[in-house]
Amino acid sequence: MLSNFIKNLSILKKFLFLNLVFFLVIGVFTLLYLRSIEPSLIKNKASNHIQIIDNTTDHLKRLKINFNIDEIKKFLFSTRFLFQNLDRVVIFDSNFNLIGDTDTLDLDPRSFSPKLEIVEMDILGSEVKKSDSNKQTSLESKNLPFLKDKLTNYANSSEFGKPLAFTQNTYEQFILTTIKNVNIDENNYGFIVIQENANEIRVAINERKNFILRTAAIVIVVIMIFSFVLNRYFLKPIKNIVNYTNIIKEKSNEETNIENIKKRNDELGILSKSVDEMTKELNKRITNAENFSTDLVHEIRNPLASLKSASEIISETENKTLRDKLINIISHDVERIERLVTDYSQMLKDEAAISSEQMKELDLKLITRSVVDDYNGVYNSKRGISVKLNTNGSKDYKILGIENRVEQIIANLLDNSISFSNDNQEIEVELEKANNGSINLNVIDQGEGFKETDTNKIFNRFYSNRPEKFGEHSGLGLNIVKNLVELHNGQIRASNNDDKGAKIEITFPKI
Repeated sequence: MLSNFIKNLSILKKFLFLNLVFFLVIGVFTLLYLRSIEPSLIKNKASNHIQIIDNTTDHLKRLKINFNIDEIKKFLFSTRFLFQNLDRVVIFDSNFNLIGDTDTLDLDPRSFSPKLEIVEMDILGSEVKKSDSNKQTSLESKNLPFLKDKLTNYANSSEFGKPLAFTQNTYEQFILTTIKNVNIDENNYGFIVIQENANEIRVAINERKNFILRTAAIVIVVIMIFSFVLNRYFLKPIKNIVNYTNIIKEKSNEETNIENIKKRNDELGILSKSVDEMTKELNKRITNAENFSTDLVHEIRNPLASLKSASEIISETENKTLRDKLINIISHDVERIERLVTDYSQMLKDEAAISSEQMKELDLKLITRSVVDDYNGVYNSKRGISVKLNTNGSKDYKILGIENRVEQIIANLLDNSISFSNDNQEIEVELEKANNGSINLNVIDQGEGFKETDTNKIFNRFYSNRPEKFGEHSGLGLNIVKNLVELHNGQIRASNNDDKGAKIEITFPKI
């Protein structure tokens, strides 16, 4: 379900959805982090309290202090250095009676003056001067019900004997309290309670929360800006390209802004140009295929009509001369149709193969010599026709092309020249290098030449000006040559020689 939901989303919605999932995951881990950071900070501070409680217990044991109000008061004075960084230390006896509270004593930093050395000496000597009547306030009046409840629960719990830390969170203060029993010689003498203002913990947590919130806000703003840029400058143009392809597919007349996208200098501009060029090329091929099919049907219809007429007449005539003539016409018509179908099929195969072939550097001289030698071996002995190769002394005839297609160009030109040449005539193939680096390939025969004033017509499909050679030509040979030359970014021209025959000139561009 989820995968199908994601698949149906647009790219922008997928991007936002994945970012939402990312934020949710980060949010969960952030909450877990914030939940873990407070106990960690509390534990660190409580461990300091526990160390002080353990040290205090050792002092009580070493000095053999009884758990009563007077001795605990003397002890607190004598060991005030243990509690100088704490807000409050409270001591209870085993019956939960309050017997010591630093809040009732003057244990601020001023109490560490030299004047108090006498007091400390008196405490160590087990004799202390009594405070005035205003300071004889009973410690019982300072009992805190809350602490007594905690002590009671602590004494009756399974955690008894272990330190217990808890917090009180008020509007102004974050108080950390640590409780532990005083165990001397496996006897419980009472409890020590340490309280300290731990606002720095709350400040640290709040700072982390604020930092995370600020970071999240900044990231959200950045993602929104990035989403806007992504949608406006990337996704929207891609959508327009998709719409353009749909319009072409549906043959709609709807307008698109593909031309604006093509003006871009980035990858989308290149993509839109490629799509547009591919679309135009595809349309061109479709148009050519439709025209080609129409022309092919027209070309086949003529010999079929001739075949039909000849077959009707031949069945009714008894004249042997006329019968032989009609049979010859039928033979030519069948040969013509076969040639048309064969060349048309080969042309379709060639168009499909050319799209997957790669051009590379070729030596035109070697390719031409190979084709010329093949034709000399066949037609010299058969009809006495010789093909002469003239390279004009140059050695460098390198071009960029497809080898079998270049061979096809030369072979088609030689086929055409041989078909219009008489026996024992010569065909010349010239290779010459121009000053601009381009290479010219010329095929010159001694045939009848071209009758057309506009020789460009001979490169049209199904064009032939030789009725007597009707069955030998499909009218596609020179058209195929022209297409292959243009594939190699070359040019082809046709002309008559001054004396006799035809000349085909091909120019291959410089590498």
